[in-house]
Amino acid sequence: MGFFGEIFKDKKPGIAGELPALHAVYSMLAEDKYWNIINESQKVDGAQDRQLQFLKQKISQLNPIEIIGFKLRTDYLLYQSYTSEMWCAAHIMNGGCSDDGFEYFRNWIISQGKSAYYIALNNPDDLIQFYDPSLEFYRFEELMYVALDVFLAKTNKNMYDYIDDAHFKTNEAHYPNLNFNWSEENKVQIKTLCPKLYDRFIGDF
Repeated sequence: MGFFGEIFKDKKPGIAGELPALHAVYSMLAEDKYWNIINESQKVDGAQDRQLQFLKQKISQLNPIEIIGFKLRTDYLLYQSYTSEMWCAAHIMNGGCSDDGFEYFRNWIISQGKSAYYIALNNPDDLIQFYDPSLEFYRFEELMYVALDVFLAKTNKNMYDYIDDAHFKTNEAHYPNLNFNWSEENKVQIKTLCPKLYDRFIGDF
């Protein structure tokens, strides 16, 4: 049985267009391999769209299980960074932040590489190190979908049909309820949590 035969196990004939029997995947891509791809993409000169094209090219070199693993690793990193303090940083850096905007912001952090991610995870206020006056917004929505798109192009299958949701829990469906320790109206709280970002992006007027 070939590689795809093992992933997409044979099933008895059924309804036309029916997917093969599910071979559930819940293992993340190895962290070092994941970050090597992200860190390499950071070396690409130019705008975010060039980084995205580089990521597509690199991810397409992975086998289908690894491509799923790339998506799961991204979901895990998003899950780990889903905190009130990180949302406060997103609110400051983007001049406000919706639920979707917070997702896109954390994808941007991941796109900056392993060092940036763990700096932010340890203390979101230290994202001041990645201040870029050329950016209007700090977000990278497309990173959420790059592995899905590559998987579809490579297998003609929907990745979500091959993710084992019973075992993989560190994803958006299982985000905790955040107890916010700041509010948009309370600048004292915001400045207390992220003083360096506050001074750079808001200041006292």
